[in-house]
Amino acid sequence: MRERILTATREQAAEKEERFGAEVMRYVEKSVVLQTLDHLWREHLVNLDHLRSVVGFRGYAQRDPLQEYKSEAFELFQALLANLRQTVMAQLSRVELVQEAASAPEPEAPQMVGHHSDPSTGDDDFSEPSTLMATQEVSPQDRDPNDPQTWGKVGRNEACPCGSGKKFKHCHGAFV
Repeated sequence: MRERILTATREQAAEKEERFGAEVMRYVEKSVVLQTLDHLWREHLVNLDHLRSVVGFRGYAQRDPLQEYKSEAFELFQALLANLRQTVMAQLSRVELVQEAASAPEPEAPQMVGHHSDPSTGDDDFSEPSTLMATQEVSPQDRDPNDPQTWGKVGRNEACPCGSGKKFKHCHGAFV
């Protein structure tokens, strides 16, 4: 019975190695061993901590707590090794690798548009200007007081081009 189980296990391992390659299987084996060892080692440390807290009671039975701790810790370690072998073999026999199929190319992201309003002027820094006048510096004498489209970019603290005598930020700049 034992020989049949060993033969079936070896055949299964050989089939997996043939299907996925020796290098991939060694990587999987290392990963499984390390993860299992990490998990079991944490449990072992918790068990040792518990043993340390209760081994003092052995003194009531006229036994040396240090010797009792050493012997029981050794037994726990032997159990850890046996459990490691059993758990690793169980996980390796159950592991199934899945190869990703060559998928279609990922769809392109839709066109994105960003907006950012400048707090000092109210202009959208990311948008393209609708007219060239909006971004060009226009001299004050070339501005038509009745047509805000000809004003161009006006500084916040400049006199308003409408001729009111107020600063732009308090006149027409307040609306922007």
